[in-house]
Amino acid sequence: MKPRVAIIAGGKSGEHEVSLQSARSVLAALDRDKYEVVVVGVTKQGRWIAADDALELLEGEKAEVRDAAQVSLATQGRRELVPGISEHPFPQVDVVFPVMHGTYGEDGTVQGLLELAGLPYVGAGVLGSALGLDKVTQKNVLEANGLPVVPYQVVLRSRWQREREAVLHGVLDQLALPLFVKPSCGGSSVGCSKAHSEAELAAGLDLAARFGRKLLVETAVNAREIECSVLGNDEPCASVLGEVLPGNEFYDYRAKYIDDNSTLCIPAALDAALTAHIREMAVRAFVAIDCAGMARVDFFVDRETSAVYVNELNTIPGFTRISMYPKLWEASGLSYPRLLNRLIELAVERHRERLATETDYGYDH
Repeated sequence: MKPRVAIIAGGKSGEHEVSLQSARSVLAALDRDKYEVVVVGVTKQGRWIAADDALELLEGEKAEVRDAAQVSLATQGRRELVPGISEHPFPQVDVVFPVMHGTYGEDGTVQGLLELAGLPYVGAGVLGSALGLDKVTQKNVLEANGLPVVPYQVVLRSRWQREREAVLHGVLDQLALPLFVKPSCGGSSVGCSKAHSEAELAAGLDLAARFGRKLLVETAVNAREIECSVLGNDEPCASVLGEVLPGNEFYDYRAKYIDDNSTLCIPAALDAALTAHIREMAVRAFVAIDCAGMARVDFFVDRETSAVYVNELNTIPGFTRISMYPKLWEASGLSYPRLLNRLIELAVERHRERLATETDYGYDH
């Protein structure tokens, strides 16, 4: 009997549409001779939608999960999708593949739900997912593990709304323009901007504040953007490196998913010593954040000094055919379908590891 894989896509996130693009690619590449596939869509309001309706969504070109018959996860280890109001039975699920980017999907919330349901799932656990999405806390962990990051400041939305002038002066006293401004919790460059002046910094904070309560302001170093894909659980391995040559001023949401102006150079044109150093840093970052299964680690390499900084980790990286994560593994000799197979295997391995941990400490011990 073939294992049944549930793809979860969409979600209550600014990256809802990106998630659907990734999920379409995963759905198309999963080996139907090897797996039975069930699809669950999550609306922008957070409702989980019946598989048949979600499958129709992913096989079409719609940009958003719409309301239909709802489902939920059974708890107490039943590992089933339970219909709300639906005529269709929902059989047991063997592995879940969350293809949800951003909040309420990549931040540990869905992973916690899957843990409670007793389901194996692809990707990092609750802690790794939460650290992966919160850029500020992630930077704290990276720094504590000796991994360099660019200078940054943190601004709370509530303070920005109350004390705009004080916040602007405080940031500019610590950091020199130009600056990147982004929400701490998010991805796909949603809400991200580059500021060359105090006025642009204010506009950038206004934009970022629409997508999160904690805002990150970073020094914009004159750097090359290098990316590395990491795969594995306790013994992760790193792919070849890739370089992003953005067609816009930086690799923003439009450049990643809409325009075709950016160029991905694979492998990146770096010398052997620097390449080995970055790959080693990628694995160290993966371990420091407690990732599992997969992550894409993004770096800045200073054009003048060749200093390397960890920019961020993405625990559910973009998974379209043109996304860097699968392209780097393809260049490393692992095809897209084989990559999906390996991720599912890693999910099952990690679930077995969880089950090996005792949760009952009786009085007779």
